[in-house]
Amino acid sequence: MKHMVSSALVAGFAAGLLCALLQFVFVQPDILLAERYEAGELVHFQGLANLQDPAAAMDHSTHGMDTHGLKTPAEEGGHQHGVGAESGPSRQALTVLFAVLTYCGYGLALVAGMNLADQLGIKLGLAQGILWGLAGFMAFQMMPALGLQPDLPGTPAADFSARQVWWLATAAATVAGLWFAAYGAGWWQKAAGVVLLVAPHIWGAPELTGFGGVVPPELASAFAARSLAVGMITWAVLGGLAVTLWRSDPAS
Repeated sequence: MKHMVSSALVAGFAAGLLCALLQFVFVQPDILLAERYEAGELVHFQGLANLQDPAAAMDHSTHGMDTHGLKTPAEEGGHQHGVGAESGPSRQALTVLFAVLTYCGYGLALVAGMNLADQLGIKLGLAQGILWGLAGFMAFQMMPALGLQPDLPGTPAADFSARQVWWLATAAATVAGLWFAAYGAGWWQKAAGVVLLVAPHIWGAPELTGFGGVVPPELASAFAARSLAVGMITWAVLGGLAVTLWRSDPAS
């Protein structure tokens, strides 16, 4: 038990550090930019709106605005606190801490599942560990994202409690569905697995009554894609590390 827990925590710690690094490079710039739109520092379609009026267009051109509503350094004046403060050491530290704690928790769940599989006679190697990690990605990120996409600041969202309930139900149904589909003894268990996989999406995620928000859709889509890519890479590494460390126990 001690080795199982330590394997999960070490794998989760390493995967969490990797996740934080990937977030700093690929995801955090999108979040910081979205926060500037949310604060009104940047305005989506501002350039296009100004160009509808010739006088405004002249003013637009002389003030150095580009077609995305970005301002020149001279115009930033009182907005220098924007990215600098929001990406300070305390925020970076919290990002690392949250990623490490999250993937340590995922690591514990993953190793517990691997141990259960071993007790049932299912032997796992490195390749299977990576596949189990990708299965965790499907359960906790990809399948829930089919109904609840990763959201940026300034993006409207459905009721928080309803989203949490649907996310938890989808994750649990996906875990059970993948287990039955992969290890089911008969066709009916595999069929039950498929039903569990699609059931939350037939029911449907909580939806907005309308669309809006201040963040450009191009930025939102890039954020969603990069978030899922980071999750997939991190989960694959977590699965590979978890099974390798867990299997290093002479008693296993």
